[in-house]
Amino acid sequence: MAGTGWAAVIPVKRLGMAKSRLRGAVAPARHAELALAMLSDTVAAVCDTPAVAELVVVTDDPAAADAVAALGARVVPDGPAAGLNPAMRHGADVVVGLSRPRVVLAGDLPALRPDELAAALHAAAGAPADDAAGRDGRAFVPDVAGTGTVLLAAPPGVPLAPRFGPGSAHAHAASGARLLAGAWPGLRQDVDTPADLRAVLAMGAGAYTCALWRDLGQVADCAGPCVPAR
Repeated sequence: MAGTGWAAVIPVKRLGMAKSRLRGAVAPARHAELALAMLSDTVAAVCDTPAVAELVVVTDDPAAADAVAALGARVVPDGPAAGLNPAMRHGADVVVGLSRPRVVLAGDLPALRPDELAAALHAAAGAPADDAAGRDGRAFVPDVAGTGTVLLAAPPGVPLAPRFGPGSAHAHAASGARLLAGAWPGLRQDVDTPADLRAVLAMGAGAYTCALWRDLGQVADCAGPCVPAR
């Protein structure tokens, strides 16, 4: 990865347990493949973003670890083993450290484009602390529904303090993070449900998700252009 700036972190569950609300979108035997394909597209886009100097993936899943390492990510085990937010804090504040600018992202952004992430990081870098407004320099990007969060960024010296989960957009705003309001459709469209997956395919998914869809014989569902392989 080029650049000397942001350290990115993506936490990844064991693939067999990931994306429970998406079950039924593909045959049960291929559910883990779908989760891995979406993760691979996300990782590829992050690694191709020049503003990102390093990507750390926090996971205990061997298949996910092998796949993201091949794409250029650094893999670390989920030391806390206590859920999403502890894994993010571990990757960002302990493994990377508070001395660097850090950004955590969802691992289910198969339509993410490097230029969108670059624009969001540029906006996050301009999020000043404001004691009067209760802001601490962190910034977040809400999902397309406006209730969840797909990205949370923290400047040097400021703990990440993630609050991912139901209603996380409100929770992050209430905690002092500034909302970044760019359009960034590929960044904001995470995939939790079959409807989300259809939206991503219509938008144009990455090469790994498209390859899986072709293998499933569902290429007609890919209305948008697939992102070329790296």
